[in-house]
Amino acid sequence: MTSTERYGAGKIVVREYDPAWPEMFAEEEAQIAAALGPMVLSVEHVGSTSVPGLPAKPIIDMLVTVRDMPEARQCAVQPLIDLGYVYYPEYEQWLPDEMFFRKGPPGPWTHHVHVADATSPRWEEFILIRDFLRQRPEFAHAYGDLKKAVALLFEDDFVGYREAKRPFLKALLDKARTEANPDLSLGILTQGQRTGGDDPVAGAVAAD
Repeated sequence: MTSTERYGAGKIVVREYDPAWPEMFAEEEAQIAAALGPMVLSVEHVGSTSVPGLPAKPIIDMLVTVRDMPEARQCAVQPLIDLGYVYYPEYEQWLPDEMFFRKGPPGPWTHHVHVADATSPRWEEFILIRDFLRQRPEFAHAYGDLKKAVALLFEDDFVGYREAKRPFLKALLDKARTEANPDLSLGILTQGQRTGGDDPVAGAVAAD
């Protein structure tokens, strides 16, 4: 992905939470589930619009969990294009276990779809961040303030906006993992946790 990627709606604007966002997700979830059929295991609302009270860019992020990524690569692209999504295979250079789709181009971005299977570490990242922020409103409030400040600073520079949030999100994910698994605070790691990827917050950052 180019380091000069620009936000699709002009300047980045972080809006106050909109109670309509869950309804917008539910409508899109039904269409995606119908279009992709039995290859889909679940469709989750993730990203900031999934956290009540959290300011966000008005983009509905969805994590589509599939039973088999090779099947999804063969069969999911055209049905999502038919729903108005644009497929971005270039994102797989840095997100090799995911397929990324965006609705809205060339106008304002309105929806993001992240397709992955349940073994992807990004699945855990999306869900951990979402659930932690839902349960800890003080952290959601701090994150909302950060996003507003960063959006003001970087205007339409989407890469700059995302990278500026990265240290906070990394610390947030580490805290969420520790609270979900207290053994982590004692240095007791599973083999999978010891050999995790180099970019633990790629999912959360890309989604939001």
